[in-house]
Amino acid sequence: MAGHNKWSKIKRKKGVTDSKRSKAFSRIIKEITVAVKEGGSPEPDYNPRLRMAILNAKGVNMPKDNVQRAIKKASDPNTQAMFQTTFEGYAPGGVAIFLECTTDNNQRTVSHVRAIFSKGKGNLAVNGSVDFMFDRKCIFIVEQNELDEEEFILEMIDGGAEDAELEDGEFTITGDFEDFGTIQKKLEELSVEPKSATLERIPQNMTKLDLDAAKIALKLIDALEENEDVDVVFHNLEMTDELAAALEAE
Repeated sequence: MAGHNKWSKIKRKKGVTDSKRSKAFSRIIKEITVAVKEGGSPEPDYNPRLRMAILNAKGVNMPKDNVQRAIKKASDPNTQAMFQTTFEGYAPGGVAIFLECTTDNNQRTVSHVRAIFSKGKGNLAVNGSVDFMFDRKCIFIVEQNELDEEEFILEMIDGGAEDAELEDGEFTITGDFEDFGTIQKKLEELSVEPKSATLERIPQNMTKLDLDAAKIALKLIDALEENEDVDVVFHNLEMTDELAAALEAE
């Protein structure tokens, strides 16, 4: 998990820019819309999925007024429903890519994703082509603050987590995606509010490329991440120290 944690921290650091924040806000609004429409309630206490969306809104510093407006709009029966879909493919160099999208127009999303893969010299594949290369996990990020490292980690393992580690003042808690609710409940029992809570796909094996080839693959990944219908891009490109240093220098 160390390579994954390194990549996650770099992504969070890179995500501070205004454009990244705008994309994050858009993704959260879509999460809220899906949560309200499918969860059947605009009340977080009765809608676990909405609670998670609101939690993630806090994680990206989305203003409370924006969150409330999004919930109100999603509660309007005239607001168009959105649905989630996935795509799988390969970036140059054989890097496996798995996309999670939320859209109100599947035809548009398919067209845009196919065009991005083509322009980036990648290959859009059929469903099932790369899914098996990833393990579905839930990831919670918790700020340490006054938490005792050893005691908190033991509590989380006891609460169903597979792993918990502290780095740069933040705990990264990992568990099987089916244990999301159990771990969330444990955090609530401890009166700990996580900074973020996500369901992710962790690559089983990494693809290592030289710096130039890795940058070409990342150019395609970045283009996919910038598309308005794409929520998250999972991939198995190995985050080498050389590549990490190059990204941090940008």
